[in-house]
Amino acid sequence: MAMNEPCPRFSPNCATQPQLPVGQGYDYNIKNPIAYDGPVFKSNTPWPQPVALWTAGQPVNVGFQADGAGHGGGHCQFAISYDNGKTAAIVHKVMKHCFFNGPSNSNNAEVLKYTFTLPADVPASSNAQFIWIWTNAVGGRELYTGISDITIANSGGSKSYTGKSAIYPNHAGYDTIPEFGGDYTTGLSLYDNAPNVTITSSGYTAEQPSNQKPTMSKSLEPSSSDSCETSSASPKAPDLPVIHNTAVQPLTSTDSETPSSTALSVNPTSDQGTDGECEPGDCEPGALKCNDNGSGFKICTWGKWSDGFTCVQGTVCKTSDLNSVYCGWP
Repeated sequence: MAMNEPCPRFSPNCATQPQLPVGQGYDYNIKNPIAYDGPVFKSNTPWPQPVALWTAGQPVNVGFQADGAGHGGGHCQFAISYDNGKTAAIVHKVMKHCFFNGPSNSNNAEVLKYTFTLPADVPASSNAQFIWIWTNAVGGRELYTGISDITIANSGGSKSYTGKSAIYPNHAGYDTIPEFGGDYTTGLSLYDNAPNVTITSSGYTAEQPSNQKPTMSKSLEPSSSDSCETSSASPKAPDLPVIHNTAVQPLTSTDSETPSSTALSVNPTSDQGTDGECEPGDCEPGALKCNDNGSGFKICTWGKWSDGFTCVQGTVCKTSDLNSVYCGWP
């Protein structure tokens, strides 16, 4: 099986899709399972622009190709990530009979589209990923996944979302779910016992399950030890996000463990007054905004907007909120 809505990286089977990044090719084997000891996604290179705009609190659609093998159903997870799939929180699940209306030994999928409401507290971001993960009921023990690059809008201003952590059964380093053999409760405890994870538009904050590969990310919010109001000593600048430029030339390998987008790591200097106290500012530390002419972006450091960072030639700065900017094609 393979997803075709929202269009996954780099499917040739979607109704519409962005232009391929330089050096990439279409995945004509997109319906195949993930290699047992390989990356959990076939590509860590994003589309050069989002393939869908979803709104928190509103219905969204997820579609699948009609010519895939349904393997009698199984367990499907639908998740959101903000760090290129390293960490993902579940927003919807179809357990036991994914692609079918009930128990089945058929390979002919009966259900090819799911509609569910995206949780209202999923944060806005122009660099979000939607993830589909399927463990089949019948046949060899396999794992199928898809990852799509999307924009999420949220007028409510939510900064974080908490849900069950996505899991990847039947993959190296994770638990194996045996063939169901007619018992569709097989493996359900793994999903029920998955820990909660809190994700933000700049990464995540949560302890990961013991069978998940560890990852690290930073929140836009400085910790209390970084606050000028809580220390008379000169504080360090707050931890700031890494901004990914998705418009630069990607790596040629679609199996790279590292996202191919160029990351600009911002290391601001303190803009403090004397005696370790911060001067009043006109912006919130860690906030991001595009330049007026769209040629690049600025970041707020101790209440002051930094000097601008320039986008790659031919790209412009885009934003969905102050916590998420990126350089993309016009």
